[in-house]
Amino acid sequence: MKGITQLRVGDPVDHFLLIKQSTKGVTTVGKPFMSLVLQDKSGDIEAKLWDTNEEHEKQYAASQIVRVGGEIQDYRGKFQLRVKSIRPVKADETITIHDLVPSAEKSKEELMEELLQFFFEMKNPLIQRVTRHLLKKHQTAFMTYPAATKNHHDYASGLIDHVVSMLKLGKSLCDLYPTLNKDLLYAGIILHDIGKVLELSGPVATTYTVEGNLLGHITIMVNEISKAAEELQIDGEEVMLLQHMVLSHHGKEEWGSPKRPMVREAEILHYIDNIDAKMNMLNRALDKTNPGEFTERLFPLENRSFYKPTFE
Repeated sequence: MKGITQLRVGDPVDHFLLIKQSTKGVTTVGKPFMSLVLQDKSGDIEAKLWDTNEEHEKQYAASQIVRVGGEIQDYRGKFQLRVKSIRPVKADETITIHDLVPSAEKSKEELMEELLQFFFEMKNPLIQRVTRHLLKKHQTAFMTYPAATKNHHDYASGLIDHVVSMLKLGKSLCDLYPTLNKDLLYAGIILHDIGKVLELSGPVATTYTVEGNLLGHITIMVNEISKAAEELQIDGEEVMLLQHMVLSHHGKEEWGSPKRPMVREAEILHYIDNIDAKMNMLNRALDKTNPGEFTERLFPLENRSFYKPTFE
């Protein structure tokens, strides 16, 4: 059976799906409805439930498994699931959350093994110690969490997948531009998003925590670097530079960075982060697009559709 994101407009749906997100709303004429994001291993799709009530809100809350019947439709350039029937999974149906949560192609253990190899290229003992300390402190969550609630690397082990991909990109750039400080760049790549293990709730039906909403992963990580330096009794310019790498990695204030990059490695970190996030979104959108056709509109990429060439 094809996954939910591999279906085309007009295709029928009869799938077990996990409710990734569930939000209630009210139509312009005051009628309640629910917006759902439903997922299986292939990815996720949006759906609407009309004329809902409080019972529906409990039944179809995030993290619930449901069986959905309907069809795929095009809504403003984006695929949407038109729901004709929906019900909670029954006790005798053997489907589990694990069967429906998308995950990185490589295992988390394999990804961690790849990441650890980069420490052998680092020479600065202070940067190494702080980075190893924080990686070890958050390792379990870091290996399983997504990198976001939606858009890029929003699947189990997406965070470590994103970081390993960025490290490989960083290594290539260091080979091309030997003036780059590997220690600072590699450490910045490893640390820049670790705050997401406190910002987000986990790999299933991911939402923002209270700390995530009030502080955000950048502030969380700057504080974590301070704590690590105190615990390790490290005091040096390296600590401040690691904090700057994290503070500036979104590139601009309007994109969520309290500071713009002011160090060469911070500027490069911002580009690497952006490239890897966008490539992840593009690859996943193009994977479910036939040659000679356009992808659905990609909101994080200025709502553009991308063409898939007919040749390889």
